[in-house]
Amino acid sequence: MRFVIATGMSGAGKSTALKMLEDVGFFCVDNLPVPLLGRFAQFVKDSLSEDFSRVAVGVDVRSREYFEQVGKALDELRTSHVKYEILFLDANDEVLVKRYKETRRNHPLAGNRRVLPGIRAERKLLGYLKENADYVLDTTHLLTRELKTELEKIFVADQHFQSLMVTIVSFGFKYGIPEDADLVFDVRFLPNPYYVEGLRALTGNDSGVSDYVMQYEQAGEFLDKLEDMLGFLIPNYISEGKHQLVVAIGCTGGKHRSVTLANRIYNRLSDASEFGIRLEHRDIDKDARRKK
Repeated sequence: MRFVIATGMSGAGKSTALKMLEDVGFFCVDNLPVPLLGRFAQFVKDSLSEDFSRVAVGVDVRSREYFEQVGKALDELRTSHVKYEILFLDANDEVLVKRYKETRRNHPLAGNRRVLPGIRAERKLLGYLKENADYVLDTTHLLTRELKTELEKIFVADQHFQSLMVTIVSFGFKYGIPEDADLVFDVRFLPNPYYVEGLRALTGNDSGVSDYVMQYEQAGEFLDKLEDMLGFLIPNYISEGKHQLVVAIGCTGGKHRSVTLANRIYNRLSDASEFGIRLEHRDIDKDARRKK
């Protein structure tokens, strides 16, 4: 029997994760009251039905006054020799606030107040579960299909869980530095393809621009040094329990140099098994949209 407790911040994607687990064969129960967790797990354990060979249970702060009993409930599972895994879905406060505004739903702990105080109260309540989670998925930057891919790696392919998700993002300084960037690198020291005839309308995803940028020795040297530094930093971030690392590479407009170099460093790191990695070009199309 595989027994998964799905939990996490409201708005981080727990309900979506449960639906995805259901699609791959898990029997799923959402919003199970915490005091019933032990009894339900024992029922599943004693059942001879194949339907309960893989079970996922959603537990969150909607249980309200019962949620503080979650530590006791987990102790009961261990005493009953029920093996369980905790899947924790998280996202940063800014993204959670934005998601709540888009859905126009009330946060379960906010009441009639602003969303942010509810989020902060929820983080405090969920601290114990996050600290004891087997898998923490930060959905701040994850698309739905990317979340599906990560869940399938863990619960279908049984691959080693990559606790750190590294996002390589290209951007344009004229549009501002990404607010959630952990590391920012300015590649405006390289000649700008914008001023080369025939390259202005292209992007770093096009071979003409990529070849132009990479013909300069400094571009390759920058990539070597960046790869070496990330090779040092990432294992230390993992050991410190960091789950999300955003590496931002910027040029003037976020279309040529930064895109080229973001693609290259992504390719260099993409075979790593110790962490997950994704690529985002934040501003690649903004010039074209502004001119319409």
